[in-house]
Amino acid sequence: MDFSLTDEQELLLESVHEFMDQHGSEAYFKECDREGRYPTEFITAFNEAGFGLLGVDEELGGTPVDYMTQTLFNMELYRLGAPINFLGLSALAIHDLQSFGNREQLARVCEAVQQNKQGMCMAFTEPCAGSDSAALQTTYTRRDGKVYLNGQKTFITGALESPYALVQSRTSEPVDNPLKAFTLWMVDLSKPGITINKLHKIGMHMVSNCEIYFDDVELDESDMVGIEGNGFMHLMDNFEVERVNATAVMVGTAWCAYEDAAKYVTQRVQFGKPVGYNQLVQEKLVDMYSKVEAMKYMVLKAAWDADNGNSLRLSSSVLKRFCAQMANEVVDDAVQLHGGIGYTDEARVSRLWRDVRISRIGAGTDEIMVKNAGKVIFKQFA
Repeated sequence: MDFSLTDEQELLLESVHEFMDQHGSEAYFKECDREGRYPTEFITAFNEAGFGLLGVDEELGGTPVDYMTQTLFNMELYRLGAPINFLGLSALAIHDLQSFGNREQLARVCEAVQQNKQGMCMAFTEPCAGSDSAALQTTYTRRDGKVYLNGQKTFITGALESPYALVQSRTSEPVDNPLKAFTLWMVDLSKPGITINKLHKIGMHMVSNCEIYFDDVELDESDMVGIEGNGFMHLMDNFEVERVNATAVMVGTAWCAYEDAAKYVTQRVQFGKPVGYNQLVQEKLVDMYSKVEAMKYMVLKAAWDADNGNSLRLSSSVLKRFCAQMANEVVDDAVQLHGGIGYTDEARVSRLWRDVRISRIGAGTDEIMVKNAGKVIFKQFA
């Protein structure tokens, strides 16, 4: 297993640095974060640079690359301070539609990305169905040749910035197998009967988080994504890939915080010398470096597995829990090393600290990751 960069990957990462130098200033992100504003100018430049559709066929305006390249790209982008989770939504939507959608659906999302929008939000979570995905109550019903959607979704990231939502719902008809009751639908969020309310949250102020209400929203059969009754299995596939994608963001974010802290302690003078000379400070830096390196190679291994068709069922859950915890520890230590300035919005680490906390909840909580991974490990030895 060789993680050496190809010439093409090196050029791509160099272009990320050039792009962030030109368009990714912390002053700009600080302004967007303070105002709760979607970074439209950044997203526009990002797509114009050709980054928005990595992994997509050329005829749809994309650049076909393997999962390893996408992972390296994401780690480097967030290492340079990109705001958490603005990019992952479009990448995940594209993966889902490439995996079990159709060409026309994929083309619609790619067109939205090229118009500098989030391609599609993931509308799975409900007030009574978070970790328990099989408990969702949003239903679809067929009447007079149409499909009608009713229900409520919550904590939906990017709902205000996305023209479409991938909605998991259950049939109103009786089924023999409860897990065969679920089907995915691609829903145009401009349709009548849809109400979106913005929620206020601790971090990630540059992208919305919302409740979505569906009141007899009319759909066509062509809006179905994948196979009817296979929605639950499609969702499980979504989660595995989402978790690997999310961990690349966590690595980059922790890496960014570590480097900010390492630079700061060489400049902050107390008692006549930089605080970085203190052994306890050096111990924190060594631990932070070790955690970032461990995260990095675990994520690259998962990307290699994805490219080689290996199962991610165990590794995605273990990876997601480990990286979420390590990223939070690293960023928290970075705030500590910054001292008082780290608790103000003058320091980038304060934004990273607020934003990274969601990583232990979104895409599966730490506790659910233990349940998922423990079940697989137990079966291996039972």
